[in-house]
Amino acid sequence: MNAYSGKNAVITGGGSGIGFATAKLLVDAGARVVITGRSQATLDAARQRLGTNATAVRGDVSSLGDLDVLAARVRDELGTVDALFVNAGITSAMPFESMTEEVYDQSFAINVKGAFFTVQKLAPLLSTGAGVVLTTSVANVMGMLETSVYAAGKAALRSMARSLSRELLPRGVRVNAISPGPVDTGILESSMPQEAAERFKAARVAENPMRRFGTPEEIARAVAFLAFDATYTTGAELVVDGGVTQL
Repeated sequence: MNAYSGKNAVITGGGSGIGFATAKLLVDAGARVVITGRSQATLDAARQRLGTNATAVRGDVSSLGDLDVLAARVRDELGTVDALFVNAGITSAMPFESMTEEVYDQSFAINVKGAFFTVQKLAPLLSTGAGVVLTTSVANVMGMLETSVYAAGKAALRSMARSLSRELLPRGVRVNAISPGPVDTGILESSMPQEAAERFKAARVAENPMRRFGTPEEIARAVAFLAFDATYTTGAELVVDGGVTQL
């Protein structure tokens, strides 16, 4: 199936998890994709699995210099962009009392500042009818323990989806958000002690109506819908969470 043949996409945080699953879905359906990430080794492995229709560009979205490099590479590799998945982000689960300025600043620099300037730098390359998708989280509407900074950043992205949608609408560009519930990407194990990750995951499964985590592939299908098929939708947030915020 070549549903996205001739289409060009850029995915930040595309080396693993939801970003990689989305890149694979699009490449398998004929699209050309540029993925980014901070780990060269992760990007190299992803690029090998994705094949020749994918290009990997190492960079940190919190660095405007790196985003300038990304924009130049995308211009050279793709010319124009039909879908931009602003997915790069980090988790920062930490008790309110223990939060440090360093962790706070890093979380907002990557999750909020990085997202905003990713869109700004790549906006000149977006084609008429292009779709931008921001990754939010169910944490932006739930009062979850130890997520105050992370949740605030994701709530900022929800607001950004609305305001950037209004900004880019005159260019024929749609901006929407995908709000994943608990998804088994491995990020929890890499960002917190194993015991804490296991407790967190068990709690999320217990409270989820479907009693399970989602898969990156399930989120990827929703991202592709917003990016390409939801042509009369902008400024919206699509929740893909097993019903945890709805039931």
